[in-house]
Amino acid sequence: MSKVLITGAAGNLGSLLAEYLLDTDLKLNLLTHKKDVTSKLKMSQNVSVFKADLAVKESLVPALKDVDTIVHFAGVLFRHNPEKFLNVTNTQYFKNLLEVAIKSKVKRIILISFPHVEGITTPEKPAKGILTGKPISAHATTRLEEEKLLFDYKETGNFEAVSLRLGMVYGRGILMIDAARWFSKYNLLGIWKEPTWIHLISTADYLEATKQAIIKDNINGIYHIGDEGKQTLQEFLDTAAQQWGYRKPIRMNVKLIMLAAKLFELNSLIFGTKSPLTTDFVTIGMVSYYGDTTRMRTELLKKLKYKTYRDGIETL
Repeated sequence: MSKVLITGAAGNLGSLLAEYLLDTDLKLNLLTHKKDVTSKLKMSQNVSVFKADLAVKESLVPALKDVDTIVHFAGVLFRHNPEKFLNVTNTQYFKNLLEVAIKSKVKRIILISFPHVEGITTPEKPAKGILTGKPISAHATTRLEEEKLLFDYKETGNFEAVSLRLGMVYGRGILMIDAARWFSKYNLLGIWKEPTWIHLISTADYLEATKQAIIKDNINGIYHIGDEGKQTLQEFLDTAAQQWGYRKPIRMNVKLIMLAAKLFELNSLIFGTKSPLTTDFVTIGMVSYYGDTTRMRTELLKKLKYKTYRDGIETL
């Protein structure tokens, strides 16, 4: 039985993947730090839960015993001043994981990434899977550094290195979508005026593509995970609000959105609470992104459940 370690297993995308894999013959090691996994996961016979700290390499050793594949989600989100800590929590912590994984003879390491690492891309000029992009946000810059570490360590580590660059995952249960619905319900959802291209992927297709990246043989390199739709963020949110029965998001001046982000971050700093919006989130959110999914369609997911978000609109 193949054993898979999922880091960030108590997080949104990580926990959804763990539950999706329960019906397979995979044995799951779920890595957590502060937050616990769901009771459904803890009670499953093929699941083992490990508490560890990516800052402490020794704490990772038990979770990596006999592991064949790692799927890495873990990171810090929704905290003020991400520019000050992401270089550590993304880059250094991932380096720690890689070093322990190599000693543990892990066969495949899958990093969950996103197309933003190549900077501005569009349906006409999509991200191609390069490591020489020029991202402008701290989140994208440090994630690119993670990708570079992954492929650098592959040269001496004797493992298959895989980066899954996800488009925006949509569906009920996805935190960003649920948050947008809540803001929309109270007529608080706003968006900047300038059109921003986004690449989307339904929850169902994200889960199946990631599963195939785990179980298939000879999976290597960078894969962009997205559907066939071509749309802007504004178009998607307008359609989503209509689906929920609410009015379209307010078109706002970017300066007002940045001000709101700064206030959220200030509140996070003073009271130690989460910051659902940061200036870096706004910065990365305003970058158009779209990936070339040729490799995904050929090697991972030949048939999408939902070809565009309009086909999957009922899942919102």
